[in-house]
Amino acid sequence: MDLENKSYDNIIIGGGHNGLVAAAYLAKQGKSVCVLERRDILGGCASTEELWPGFKISPAAYVISLFSKQIIEDLRLKHYGLDILPRNPSSLSLFENGNLILGSDHEQNRKSIEKFSLSDSIKFKKYEEKLTQIAEAIEPILSIPPVNIATNGRKNTFKDMLRNVKSGYALFKAVKKLNTNLPLAIRLMTSDAKNLLNDWFESDELKSTLATDAIIGAFISPSCPGSAYVLLHHVMGDAGGSRGVWGYVRGGMGGLADSLEKACLELGVDIFKNKDVKNIVVENGIAVAVQLNSSETIKAKNVLSSVDANLTFNKFIDPKELPDEFLDSIKKIDYASASAKINLALSDLPDFGVSKELLSGTIHISPGMKYIDEAFIDAKRGHFSKHPILEITIPSTVDDTLAPPGCHVMSIFVQYAPYNLNGGWTNAAKNKFTEACLKQISNYCDIKKLILHKQTLTPVDLESTYGLTGGNIMQGGMSLNQLGPFRPVVGWADYKTPIKNLYLCGAATHPGGGVMGLCGKNSAEVVLNN
Repeated sequence: MDLENKSYDNIIIGGGHNGLVAAAYLAKQGKSVCVLERRDILGGCASTEELWPGFKISPAAYVISLFSKQIIEDLRLKHYGLDILPRNPSSLSLFENGNLILGSDHEQNRKSIEKFSLSDSIKFKKYEEKLTQIAEAIEPILSIPPVNIATNGRKNTFKDMLRNVKSGYALFKAVKKLNTNLPLAIRLMTSDAKNLLNDWFESDELKSTLATDAIIGAFISPSCPGSAYVLLHHVMGDAGGSRGVWGYVRGGMGGLADSLEKACLELGVDIFKNKDVKNIVVENGIAVAVQLNSSETIKAKNVLSSVDANLTFNKFIDPKELPDEFLDSIKKIDYASASAKINLALSDLPDFGVSKELLSGTIHISPGMKYIDEAFIDAKRGHFSKHPILEITIPSTVDDTLAPPGCHVMSIFVQYAPYNLNGGWTNAAKNKFTEACLKQISNYCDIKKLILHKQTLTPVDLESTYGLTGGNIMQGGMSLNQLGPFRPVVGWADYKTPIKNLYLCGAATHPGGGVMGLCGKNSAEVVLNN
C-alpha cells in the first residue's frame, strides 16, 4: 500500500503492546491512527513466534501479571481472545536440601517454608500482606501521569497545571492510604533488597527465592540500592489471577498482541508491518510527519514513539532540533543490562523429581544469596556468570497449543549476561554461555537429552531484534532516579517532548518496564487532552 499521500491524526512508531494500547485508546475517541511496526510481527517483546515447526515460542517476555485490568476491560480484550492462564503454584525453587514451593495458597506456603524455617513460615504471610497493602496504595499513581516537577523553560498550559494538581492529589491520597506502612514503602523505593529481606527472614532458601524478583531485568545485585523497588514492582499486578501471581497467555505472549490488534482493527486503526522508520520530520519545532526507509512520508498531527528514548531522540530526530540540556539528560539514562533469554523445544517433559503440576510455575535455580552475589561479581568483571541465575518456565504444561503432543517448550530467563562482555558476544561466547546455563539445569535433571532445538538471545540480540538499547528490557533502569517524575528525564515526565506534537508512549515513560500497557494508555490520554 502506498503511504506517501496518507495523513493521520496520530502515528504510532512501534507495534509493541504499549503502542497498540495507545492506538486503541486514540481510535476509541474517533481519531485516525496509524501504527508502524519495523518487524513482520506485532507485540514487540510480547510476541509469539513459531521458531520451529509445531513449537510456538515467546522469545522475550514470557509471563504476565502487571497488565492493567482496566485496559483489558476498556478494550474488551477477552472478547478479542485474550486468555490468561493462572499458574499454581507460582514458583518452585530447587535446592540440594529440598524444594521451596510458593503460590496463592497461604497454608501451602507455610508448610513449604516451614521445612527451612519455622519462624519464616509464620512471618511470610505478614510480609505478603504488607507488600500487598503498599502495592494497592501505590497502584493508582501508575495509571496517571506523574507530577512534572520541572518545566525546563517551557510554558505550562492550564491543562498541564490541572494535570499536575490531579497527580499531586493522587500522590497525597497514596501517602495517606499507606499510613503506618509509609516507612516501609520509602524503604522499598530506596533501599536494597538484601537488607530488607534479612530484616524479615532467616532462611537463605526463602531470601534467595524472593531476591530473584529484585534483580530480574536489571544489572544490579540484591545488595544494590534501589533493588527493593524492583521486588515491589513485580507484585503490583494481578492479571495472573491474584496479586503477585504471574500467568501465561494462551498461545504465548503474542496472544496479548493478537487481541490488541483485533481491538485496534475494529476501531479503525491502520496497522502496517515491515515499515522501518527513518526519521521524524520536524518543521519549526513541530513534529509533522514520519519518513520511512522506503522514502515514503506519512503526515500526522501527532507522532507517538513507543521505542526507547535513546532511539527516539538520537536516531529519529536531528540533534539540532533538541535543546543541548535535554540531549545531555537523554545520554545519561542508564541502559545497563545483564539479561539473556534461552528458548528450548523439548521432546518430553523434564524430570525435576516433582509432579507435573509443580512445573507450571517458575522454576528457580538460584541456590542462595551468596550464589547470587557471586554471579553478579562475574558480570561486573565483564564475564557472564559461571553459575548463572535461572528462571525457568514450561508454559506447555498448562497450554497445549504451544507444542506437538508429548513435547514441550521451555523458557529460561538468565542473569547475569553483561551487554559489554569481555571479547564481545561472538558465536563461541554465546555457545559457552548457553552451555553454562544448561549445565546448571543438568544438576537437577537430564535436560540435554530432551533438547530438539534451542535459541539464545544475548543482550546484543535483544537490542538488535527488539530495539532495546543495551538490551535493557525495561527501556531504561528502574532505580529511583529513573522513576515517576524522573522518567525518562526530569522535566519531561508527562509523555511530552521538546518537539511539539511528539510524545513518548513506551516503557521509557512512567510507570516503566514490564508488560503493563499503562505507558500507552497514559500517553494517549495526554494527547487527547491537549
